[in-house]
Amino acid sequence: MLPELKIQQLRYVIMVVDEGGFNAAAKRVHRTQPALSMAVRELEQRLGQNLFERSAKNQLTPFGKYCLPRFRELLGQHDRLAKDVISQADGKQGHVHIATVPSVASRIMPSLLAGFIERYPDLTISLHDENAHYVCQMVAQGEVDLGITSLWQSSDTLEYIHLFEDKIGVVCHKDHPLASRQALDWHSLQGEKLIRNGTSRLLMGTIASELVENSAFYISNMISLIAMLEAGAGITTLPQLAFPEHSTDLCFIPLREPDVVRRIGLVKASNRTLSPAAQIMEAYVLKKLRSEMQ
Repeated sequence: MLPELKIQQLRYVIMVVDEGGFNAAAKRVHRTQPALSMAVRELEQRLGQNLFERSAKNQLTPFGKYCLPRFRELLGQHDRLAKDVISQADGKQGHVHIATVPSVASRIMPSLLAGFIERYPDLTISLHDENAHYVCQMVAQGEVDLGITSLWQSSDTLEYIHLFEDKIGVVCHKDHPLASRQALDWHSLQGEKLIRNGTSRLLMGTIASELVENSAFYISNMISLIAMLEAGAGITTLPQLAFPEHSTDLCFIPLREPDVVRRIGLVKASNRTLSPAAQIMEAYVLKKLRSEMQ
């Protein structure tokens, strides 16, 4: 059976050599000289060989000279490992995977992540841009640590923490007759060519649900949807964050009746503990978005 090597005893041996004697080493480690000598003697008994000459206690034996560089190597590995583990536990090192819906990824995450990286420079981030369904799926399957998305229905595998609400409005070409309106109700949209998208389900269950049911178009890709709108092929409803704010051809008009919002929240797996780094990201997101998006 291999002898158990105690890290502190190895450290004492190295200290005796580096300080030039037991007395100096004892002062350095704030121990009495007899206590330090006893610790070294215990190590020698475990190894079955003397490390220091008995006639000159500050001088290494041939066995001691063999052990010294190996003790240094072991201590170096131990200290590096301890530092890495503690840094992981403190959240000072690590990798966080986060997935968000495209509107959050483009409108919110750039400034949020810039502030996060400035505050925690040793953490690395992977940001994934997916629709709401896949964001939730990636969190549930453990592909990412956290998601920022809408949760369309309750889930036993996901925990949802509400962050803010994103108002739904009508998006159309700036030359469309509706573009001059300050607000719209669903009656104003009757007879219009409504292009459905992934967020159109928010209108289901409201007085405007027949608009969605009677729509002849469905486009899931945002780039394609914007191209259709810019071509004047119809109108759509979108959360305000999803509206392409730099577009010179489109306009966003709040939908007042029904007054519909998209609820955006932080999603994490309910049956898994977050890594320390992901816990720090979670706390940062909750603090920043809850305060800034109100």
